[in-house]
Amino acid sequence: MASPIGRTYTSPPPVPTAPYGLDELDPSGPLFPDMRYDGSDFRAAPAPVYVDGEMISEASPVDAETHGYGLDDFLTLAAQNNPTIRQARLQISAQTAKALQAGLYPNPTLNYIGEQIGVDVEGDKDSPGEFQGMTMSQRFVTAGKLKLSREKYMRRAHVSEHLAMAQQFRVCNDVRIHFFKALAAREIVGLRKELLKTAEDGAVTARELYNQGQATRPDVRKSSIALQRARLDVLTAENHSREAFRRLVAITGVDLSEGVVSGDLMPQGEPISYQEAMSLVLTESPELAAARAKLAADRVTVRREQVEWVPDIVAEGGAGYNFDAKETVAAAGVSIQLPVFDRNQGTIRQAQLDYRRQQEEIRRTELMLGQQMANVYQQYLTALQIATEYDRVIIPEAELAYQELLESYKANRVDWPTVLDAQMEYFDSRLTRVQHLEQARTNEVLVRGYLLHGGLMAAPGPTPPGHIDAVAKPR
Repeated sequence: MASPIGRTYTSPPPVPTAPYGLDELDPSGPLFPDMRYDGSDFRAAPAPVYVDGEMISEASPVDAETHGYGLDDFLTLAAQNNPTIRQARLQISAQTAKALQAGLYPNPTLNYIGEQIGVDVEGDKDSPGEFQGMTMSQRFVTAGKLKLSREKYMRRAHVSEHLAMAQQFRVCNDVRIHFFKALAAREIVGLRKELLKTAEDGAVTARELYNQGQATRPDVRKSSIALQRARLDVLTAENHSREAFRRLVAITGVDLSEGVVSGDLMPQGEPISYQEAMSLVLTESPELAAARAKLAADRVTVRREQVEWVPDIVAEGGAGYNFDAKETVAAAGVSIQLPVFDRNQGTIRQAQLDYRRQQEEIRRTELMLGQQMANVYQQYLTALQIATEYDRVIIPEAELAYQELLESYKANRVDWPTVLDAQMEYFDSRLTRVQHLEQARTNEVLVRGYLLHGGLMAAPGPTPPGHIDAVAKPR
């Protein structure tokens, strides 16, 4: 229509349509309560997405679901159902079974002996032979080999116990980390929705200012861009929240329906110092305990291989009938292997080198833990410092600035866009605080949990590949 001064009025650009799946933006409804706009501003919603012939529901499962899960719920489920914990326990049972087998005494051997069968004797051609009888042989193990073998595998079972403890920490730490990630993602969804409301308010304000001749079309278009970005941020946050919940559920080993997590993202207790964290990990780390237990097992392995060359005594005895002498006779014998050439030199050397390698492995593990702790603790401390200052200064100041500007707007001292900027800065500060709290809590779990993570990695065994186990009977 024509303006009083002769210029043609151009309507402001339309508000962009909401992305599909943003359920709180109804294309046929108002942007805000008590405010309605021409329906021409809202085009039809984009076409729905089909997967395997079925339309993906636009309703948010997170909002539709009413189940709430706490941290203890997930820890209990993981302890009962995570397969790697059961794998670690089976490693202990496997080593005790080896210890049982390695300490068993060898079975006796029963022999049948028939000599000179079919030889011709006086008065009897094709005789049964000179001797027919049975003998029994038994190997007598010397030098305490069986006792050392059993001790060796019992010590490996002890290593498996430490590794099982480490696996439990890995699972529990992963549950805690993903729980805090899911908790933060849920809070971020709420803050993104608040920021979306601010962007909606900004879009409405820009259009009103345009109608009053106080804003240009580029200003309206900028507000539309900000609105659409805020909508996409909400969609992204909702998708991330669902992903965080599903990753958390995967650690527990059970199938849970979509739900929400409930808990507190704020750290509990006093912050831990770097010296305390390093002292904790170097004295109580299950990984280091397993490495030290493995060294004790390797020490027994060296002793076991050093006595392997000591020959066992094989005694044999029996009875039979001598058809030549026409009487019952007995047989007896003793054999012993002479260690002239093979005194197990190579295997003893290999066991000694394994023992020295394990000494270096302990030192390597200590250095690796120190390196990881330096990195994780820096991230933990930085995130905690930033979150604390946001909580102590920045957010209260932002909230007060917003409230004061709101009061000034009511007194007609400032315009509404200035209030919206302050409101957006307030919610953005809260969003930044949640993001740093998430980093602080996840790194705190690692610092206090001996840096263990990877709750779905296969539980390791007590021996590396290629260790001395190349005999049918473990020794």
